[in-house]
Amino acid sequence: MNNGTFLAAIDLGSNSFRLEIGRFDHGQIQRVDYLKETVRLGNGFDEERNLSVEAMTRGWDCLARFAERLAGFGPDQVRAVATQTLREAKNRDDFLKRGREVLGFPIDVIAGTEEARLIYQGVAHFLPQSAERRLVIDIGGRSTELVLGHDLDATQTASYRVGSVTWSMKYFPKGEFTEQALFRAEVAAQAVLDEALASYAPHQWDTAYGASGTIGAVADILALAGWGSGQITREGLDWLVKCLLRAGSVYQVQLEGLKEDRRAVIGGGVSVLRGLMDLLQIDTLQVAQGALRHGVLQEMLTRDAHATDARDTSVQRLALKFAVDAGQATRVSRVATRLLAQVLPDDAPDAHVLQRKLRWAAALHEVGMAISNSDYHKHGAYILENADTVGFSLPELHRLGLLVLGHRGKLRKLEADFEESGFVMLLLAMRLAVILCHARQDPQDERVTLAYAAKRQRFTLTVDEVWASDYPQSTHLLRQESLAWQKMPWSLEMVVN
Repeated sequence: MNNGTFLAAIDLGSNSFRLEIGRFDHGQIQRVDYLKETVRLGNGFDEERNLSVEAMTRGWDCLARFAERLAGFGPDQVRAVATQTLREAKNRDDFLKRGREVLGFPIDVIAGTEEARLIYQGVAHFLPQSAERRLVIDIGGRSTELVLGHDLDATQTASYRVGSVTWSMKYFPKGEFTEQALFRAEVAAQAVLDEALASYAPHQWDTAYGASGTIGAVADILALAGWGSGQITREGLDWLVKCLLRAGSVYQVQLEGLKEDRRAVIGGGVSVLRGLMDLLQIDTLQVAQGALRHGVLQEMLTRDAHATDARDTSVQRLALKFAVDAGQATRVSRVATRLLAQVLPDDAPDAHVLQRKLRWAAALHEVGMAISNSDYHKHGAYILENADTVGFSLPELHRLGLLVLGHRGKLRKLEADFEESGFVMLLLAMRLAVILCHARQDPQDERVTLAYAAKRQRFTLTVDEVWASDYPQSTHLLRQESLAWQKMPWSLEMVVN
């Protein structure tokens, strides 16, 4: 990456949307701009877990303002990630479709464990390198993330459905603070977080760090009240709870440092934080400088076309875990990428991205065999849809799962977007490669070529006559494949000459 390149990360949180813009300078990212808006997207759920039009409109309006600031940024310079609210929302596709149009860039919904990993990356890059074992906590609007790690490596990640917005709405719906309500909120938070005690017990970390929203807001209040800066102690938190009880209501709270955008969710946030600190026996929580958006920026540095990023490592680990036949995966990958290159020129803007996705699919196309040889492609898709796979967003995992599911079997039953040419190219390359490698030996496939007519949405597979004679089974399977594409939006014609 060239010095001076601008990068932008957008965090679509349950309470606030944040935009962080930085400039790459000799291996470091220097802040250029930071925008934050309180959107309260997580307040907009109905009983069916659908977001209201009002809540979605607040989000779209914010993204439109972010889009104005990002004018002139290229697609490789911006990454937007969405967290718990959009993980939960049944109508999230409605929000995302309009949101992408307004913003002008894709929006990735990330899994809770992936959110936790990126939070750790953001925090760790603001801390000095050391051998200390770190616990990182982030209490968001609808989820709380816990991470164990050392230096820049996260070793244990978890996400729990408890947050400042949900707890404020559930236990302080009218904004009233009573001892009973605070006690119930803390106990309920501990009930959700109780299983964390096994993995995040005090003997497993040296220093506890807190990141972002709730923790930052509480730390600001305590610092101005004389409890010390840059940290939260249990004594200070107890004092804050007494202040809330004396006020009796969010509307009556008069605390220096309490910002208006935090007022409505301070009760829920404090109860979750207090319950967590008691549960994990945290006496002092250090306030971290980094957050999710900073982790996203760091991740972007490794996601250029030629670098190995966390997703490559995840694919390798999955292949090892499920004992995938590495030789067959390599054969399929080689043949598939050769066929893709014939229909996708190297100078295509997304060529390297598509080639990488194809290699991932080839590496994992037989991952389901660890469950059963029968319908293994279905088992493989299920594994990918449900695995905690570091580095991947949920849509990326879904697309990878579709390639694994679709590498064999009937096309018409595949619920995929056949209007997207890039996906169709990947799918066809995978299916043809699996056919050519059906004998689980290196195929002599040089005399099999693939061409593409975009306007006619037609692929032409040309097979040498001598090759067809030498490999009758492969030729038969290829003819069957051409028939499989009949009545699809795209056609595959096989020619023997």
